[in-house]
Amino acid sequence: MNSYTKEVGNKLNALLEKNYDAEKGFKKAAEHTDHTALKNFFNRKAAERYDFGHQLKSEIKNYGEEPENNGSVTGAAHRTWMDVKAVFSADNEESMLEEAIRGEKASVEEYNEVLNETNLPSSTRNIVMNQKNTISQELNTIKRLEDLK
Repeated sequence: MNSYTKEVGNKLNALLEKNYDAEKGFKKAAEHTDHTALKNFFNRKAAERYDFGHQLKSEIKNYGEEPENNGSVTGAAHRTWMDVKAVFSADNEESMLEEAIRGEKASVEEYNEVLNETNLPSSTRNIVMNQKNTISQELNTIKRLEDLK
């Protein structure tokens, strides 16, 4: 039976935190490029991750839990976006795109872990699956932008 458990709540909170971290990283990337297509892409990705975070937050609340709002950067999200920050020192657009690809691939893996390791309620599974699919599809967009450089 699909049910919302503490384990599901913890995994959704981890995805929530990673989405907010990704949002911040994409905003920072947009600030560090003058290339219009890249700036638009990074801003769109930041807004998308903001929306993903709010979808997850609402789902957590729907099951009577409180989303974690500590805003701290931990684990893989910390490493991913710290790498992005290091890239910004050179303002190298190609490096930012490569880091975005790496970060998005890591996100897909994290979403897959949640989908594979937990007994998710159907509404939660749909949200997580849709977000994962969107991130996967966007990898092709990033690769096309990389060809523009």
